[in-house]
Amino acid sequence: MECLIVKQRIPVYVDNALPDEERREMRQHMSDCGACAGESERYRRIREAVRSLPKRTAPPELVLQLRVVASKARALSATAGNPWSRWRSRFKLDFTHLMRPVALPVLGGVFSALFLFSAMAPTFTPMFGMSKLPSPFDVPTVFITEPMVKCTAPVAFGGAEATVDVTLDEHGRMVNYKIIRAYGLKPEQIRHTIENNLLFTEFWPATAFGRPVAGTVRVFFGNSHIEVKG
Repeated sequence: MECLIVKQRIPVYVDNALPDEERREMRQHMSDCGACAGESERYRRIREAVRSLPKRTAPPELVLQLRVVASKARALSATAGNPWSRWRSRFKLDFTHLMRPVALPVLGGVFSALFLFSAMAPTFTPMFGMSKLPSPFDVPTVFITEPMVKCTAPVAFGGAEATVDVTLDEHGRMVNYKIIRAYGLKPEQIRHTIENNLLFTEFWPATAFGRPVAGTVRVFFGNSHIEVKG
């Protein structure tokens, strides 16, 4: 057996993953070849040093984010083989690219018209109509909206209650969460139950002037219902 082949198989040899016949050949070669024997001993020391390193535990937030990413990746791979899904995704992408150059000028024109109208409207308002009391027939214009829950899975909360602040990015994806108040179960059980509920919960992002932005939503998990506050 040549030195090049032996050096390539040293990691497998140290891990005891070679067949008996090849192990005997390598052992015979290294008994006669000091260079290969030294390489095997060096790899063995590295392997033992790596195994002796302290184990690191990933933070719960990172574990939850990885589970969310893996869940979405599985959902995308499940629809990747469907021709209809591919055609729909491509049509949506083409339509988005087609409308993007038009959307900004149209949006700018609408806001310019609204600004001019709001600046000139008081000059056309009669004196009897300039009351400071709001009319019950006025419809407020909403420029900013809070995040909202799109859908959630019916995961049982195990008789506990918890209030959680969920931080979302501009796409409605969860970035982090903070437990404000929780009782009814042990802390680890409540955290595990909250993460299971958040894993299957989808959110609408907050918006500012029609554009999605990052935001925070407060979610109350109860025994039989979920409440949401922006």
